Amino acid sequence: MPLWSRRRFLKGCAGSAVGVLGLGGYALAVEPGFRLRIQHYGLTPRGWTEGLRLRVAVLADLHAGMPAMPLSRVRHIVELTNALEPDLVLLLGDYSNSDRLLGIRADWSEVVPALAALSAPLGRFAIFGNHEWWDDARAQRQRRGPTEAHRIFAKTDIPLLENDAVRLTKDGRPFWILGLGDQLAFRLGGGRHQGVDDLPARSPS
Repeated sequence: MPLWSRRRFLKGCAGSAVGVLGLGGYALAVEPGFRLRIQHYGLTPRGWTEGLRLRVAVLADLHAGMPAMPLSRVRHIVELTNALEPDLVLLLGDYSNSDRLLGIRADWSEVVPALAALSAPLGRFAIFGNHEWWDDARAQRQRRGPTEAHRIFAKTDIPLLENDAVRLTKDGRPFWILGLGDQLAFRLGGGRHQGVDDLPARSPS
């Protein structure tokens, strides 16, 4: 199952909501708001290994630090996710957020350790969204990482996938996940962006 951009992944889940229950369950996708919803999907991706049933929890766009997403709510979401007992947890980026207009900023050193409390037998894997790059002024100036988010994630045991592929196995059946570098990492002005994505370089053969 490719872990591409979070938008492609979530769109694919929504499009397959009435499909065969081959994946078991898709569990938590949160956009900032005042209502927390757990959404379940059942789908069978093209080329999926026959007989492989996998329960995946997906967290995306938490934007910790925004008015509706204090750190206490992030911790609550982590608790709810663990209670779902997923086989695998995928983290799809935009974990924290800086808003100059509102004067809001969540400290990465608090947000990322909160996510490290997630638990799943096959592991937790993360990719970055645009805010992991946009909210780091040095990275934007130099047009390269590592960002502050990179440094904090490196202190945890959550693998960060940036144009990387990982082979996992459940019940003797193998499958792959791929993590793509963010496609909007650097702001170039005029609505233009430069990404750090390179899917062909790390795709499994």
